Amino acid sequence: MEPAVRPVALPVLLTLALLSALPAWAHYRWKDANGQVHASDLPPPPEVPEKNILQRPPRSQPPAVPVGSVDSPATNSDAPAKPAGATPVRPASGPVDPELAARRRQAEADTKAKAGGDDERAATQRANNCQRAREQLANLDSGQRLARQNAQGERVVLDEATRRSDADTARRVITADCR
Repeated sequence: MEPAVRPVALPVLLTLALLSALPAWAHYRWKDANGQVHASDLPPPPEVPEKNILQRPPRSQPPAVPVGSVDSPATNSDAPAKPAGATPVRPASGPVDPELAARRRQAEADTKAKAGGDDERAATQRANNCQRAREQLANLDSGQRLARQNAQGERVVLDEATRRSDADTARRVITADCR
């Protein structure tokens, strides 16, 4: 009588069975932005939308809210409506790592500081543009002869049409930047 499975094939079959069971050990499964499915015992990164999380461990499932419950925003008119672009808040799946929380707070503070710095730079640029446009308009309205250099480096006196065009441009800049 011959054995049903050859002795050499048995280790190979066991290895394949163990390798195929590896994704079952993972507690989380999610799709990334490219549609690729990931499996891990760690939660997905925060940038993964809630709808792309395919599987969670049983203890970290988001609580189910009954359709007609009192806490449901559909029946509670006092509940504030979420903005259209609001990011859904995931329930905590366990104790929060203090170092991770500190890094996240620091990143949020850096983002706010950068946005504030951009606003300050834009306001400074508008103030500078306003000041230069007012000086230019004052020069153009002064009645003095004004000259510029052309591409060949020669001095060219401004005629009335160019003076009016430049004054109109300066007025538009003043309207836009001098608030």
